[in-house]
Amino acid sequence: MESWLFLLIILVIAIIGKNKSLQIAAVIVLLCKLFPQTKNLMQIVQTRGINWGVTIISIAILMPIALGKIGFRDLLNAFKGPAGYVAVFCGILVAVLSAKGVHLMATSPEMTVALVFGTILGVVLFKGIAAGPVIASGMTYCIVTLLANMGIK
Repeated sequence: MESWLFLLIILVIAIIGKNKSLQIAAVIVLLCKLFPQTKNLMQIVQTRGINWGVTIISIAILMPIALGKIGFRDLLNAFKGPAGYVAVFCGILVAVLSAKGVHLMATSPEMTVALVFGTILGVVLFKGIAAGPVIASGMTYCIVTLLANMGIK
């Protein structure tokens, strides 16, 4: 019963915050939960969903190249100023943090709850995008590791 209440609260928060993506996600999860025969599907999505999401985001990022809107000239132009170099650095940093974050979520499932809650707050209250749990977990990994090295638990 607790999971139903939790999901309904998330749906209400999404409605209040006018976040369509979170509303759709909550409704889909509630519908899956409503039908017991979707349990296997839910477990598959739980284990592979992040990879599917990353694949879909990667496809969307590559579409301007496929449509001819971005080419080698644009890539070279990006490096005419410091912003291009910062973008490459941030891309590398996010990829490394995400890898660490996936490991953290796998080894500390309780951390996932806090990350999801933080992401929901960020989406609803600050008009963010729910693409952040993996990156947030990587940042958490770095901060927790730093604190542990300082003797703070």
